This record gives sequence, C-alpha cells and structure tokens, in this order.
Amino acid sequence: MTTETAEDYREAVLSGQWWEKRHFTGCDFTEADLRGLRTRGCTFDQCDFSGADLGGSRHDASAFRSCVFDRTALGESRWSSCSLLGSSFVDCGFTGIALTECDLSLASLTRARLRRLGLSGLRLREVNLADTDLTGADLRGADLTGARLGGTKLSGADLRGAVLDANGLVQADLAGAYVDAETAVAYAAAHGLIVK
Repeated sequence: MTTETAEDYREAVLSGQWWEKRHFTGCDFTEADLRGLRTRGCTFDQCDFSGADLGGSRHDASAFRSCVFDRTALGESRWSSCSLLGSSFVDCGFTGIALTECDLSLASLTRARLRRLGLSGLRLREVNLADTDLTGADLRGADLTGARLGGTKLSGADLRGAVLDANGLVQADLAGAYVDAETAVAYAAAHGLIVK
C-alpha cells in the first residue's frame, strides 16, 4: 500500500468516490467537494479538511488522526468503527451525523453544537468538550474518562452507563441530565458529600 504525502487536493471535486485502504499523510483537502465519499480501511494522518464538504459521506473502519475539521460540512455523514483520535473540530455542521463505535479520544470539540446527537457507546477519553452544547444528546455507555467538561451543556442528555471521572463530574453542569444511581453517587462524592 502506498502513502500519499503532502498532496494538494484543495478545491478538488471528489464527490461520490469509493476509497479503500488508501493512506494519506499531511494532505490538504481544504474546500474540497467530498460529498458522498465512501472510505473503508483508509488512514488520514494530519490532514486538513477545512471548509471541505463531507455531507452524506460514509466511513467504515477508517482513521482520521490529528486532522483539522474547520468549518467542515459533516451533515448526514456516517462514521462506523472509525478513529478520530486527536482531531479538532471548529464551527462544523453536525446535523444528522451518525457515529457508531468510534474513538474520539483526545479530540477537540470546543463550542460544538451536538444537540440531540446519538453518541452512545463512543470512546471520548480526554476529549475537549468545553462549552459544547450536548443538550438532549444520547451519551449512554460513553467513556468520558478525563473529558474536559467546563461549560458543557448537558440538560436532557442521557448519561446512564457513561463513565465520568471525579474531575468531569465537578466540571460538568449536570442539571437536568439523566444519570444512573452509580453516577449519582459518584457525583455526590466528587462534590464532597459523604455517602453512607
């Protein structure tokens, strides 16, 4: 397998293509038309998707590591068993996005609007969710260990079965969130209550 390194795909029209087991390192997809793109087993390391349109795209078992998604259109895209490790998302459109069994550890989603999104079972370790709107989101069973949750809106979010550490429980505003008894006890302990 060959790796494409530092290739320039700026403003390229690549919509509707099918990519399998391709490797990209440091490639520039700024403003590219990637609508309906399908990837399977592909790897993108330190690639730039700023202003790109990934609307309606499908990604299976692909890795997008330390990539930049700045003003990227992600609406109606589907991500299954993908790694988005260490990638940053700024002012992206997430409407209708579906993430299944994905790893977003160390990703930055600061100030993202993720209202009512299905994020259950995702690996979100040490993700930066500061000031992110997760109102009504489904986070059941998600691993939020080490997540930065300062200013995160979680009203109406379902956190049953989610893993949160003491730091996250102190930072997060969980008013109106759905939690299980175990999280409620951990929340009380993190806030200095003695549970007997």
